[in-house]
Amino acid sequence: MKRIIILGSTGSIGTQTLEVIEHLSDDWNVIGLTANTNIDLLEKQANKYKPEFLVVMDEYHAEKLKNRLADQAVEVLSGPAGLNYLAGQVESDLLINALVGAVGLAPTVAALEKGSRIGLANKETLVIGGEIIEKYLSNPLNKILPIDSEHNAVFQLLAGHKEKEIAKIILTASGGPFLNLEKDRLETVTVKEALNHPNWDMGGKITIDSATMMNKGLEVIEAHYLFKQPYDKIKVVIHPESIVHSMVEFIDSSIMAELGVADMRIPIQNILTYPERVSSLGKNLDLFTVGALNFEEPDFEKFPALSLAYTAGKEGGSLPVILNAANEVAVMGFLANKIRFTDITYIVEKVMDSYERKDNPLLEEIYMIDKEAREMAEGVMKECY
Repeated sequence: MKRIIILGSTGSIGTQTLEVIEHLSDDWNVIGLTANTNIDLLEKQANKYKPEFLVVMDEYHAEKLKNRLADQAVEVLSGPAGLNYLAGQVESDLLINALVGAVGLAPTVAALEKGSRIGLANKETLVIGGEIIEKYLSNPLNKILPIDSEHNAVFQLLAGHKEKEIAKIILTASGGPFLNLEKDRLETVTVKEALNHPNWDMGGKITIDSATMMNKGLEVIEAHYLFKQPYDKIKVVIHPESIVHSMVEFIDSSIMAELGVADMRIPIQNILTYPERVSSLGKNLDLFTVGALNFEEPDFEKFPALSLAYTAGKEGGSLPVILNAANEVAVMGFLANKIRFTDITYIVEKVMDSYERKDNPLLEEIYMIDKEAREMAEGVMKECY
């Protein structure tokens, strides 16, 4: 049996990964699971999968969980140090990074330092740490396999092709819940409306990012590092049906696309069974039911987050860190009903313009920049109250 560690096992990707593992029967042995503070679900997962290690970010909740599982042979760790130990010191055949936020970068680095295969669903690893991560990928032991549906689609489409054959990577975007809403109406949309994604069932933060299209902007930065393509060869197209998950245009003018139903268990299984394919939990796509597939250009004026992400990615250095930190703060502010939907990108742009840039930040500097950019974003957010 292969050994697997899942960082963020109580979140959307983590729980679906465990579903896929059950479907794959006895292929995988769950070695480590982690949660933020949801120890109730983590306890259930521990009782079911009998991992050797658990990590809880909050030390108080870690102690509570340790007491609940006192009769089990499991080691309960806490905080970023626990994550880094699990990722960097415990042997595994595959590490799934399904953490949310900047906390996902350091354990990815720890895993790559020991030589690991990583199934990556943590955007921030490449958004804020892409310049660091790409240095580790020259080691043949290291491999990052993308789980996000768009990047997983490109990953599949590029199998057997050389980088020089790529003319363009085309990332599809549903457009979110406000695709057809008038721009002026965005100022008054509610949290409930923004969380009502038409196609995908995701966590709150990612769903809001989809509504602003920041999610797609972050994916553009990820694609740059995953597939080693310049930003002018990474395009975004609006595709409301979310059937085509992404496309690749090759230098011979042909375009290849990956299609499927909107079900994250399909790309998750692709990574768990790579390079083989087996029957999945996902439903088969019925093209006759779909009927038509539509595509349109993104509206950069209506959704400025996409432009901000391209700007940050092209400039590089500390700017993607600043973009991501300010966006996380602003999204949390919107979810807490402190600011308007349109204030999210206002806050991000203000912090990007105000914070002093730095080239080639080290890991410690990235976390310092992240902290300071968040503090600056909190200050700008108060102006919006």
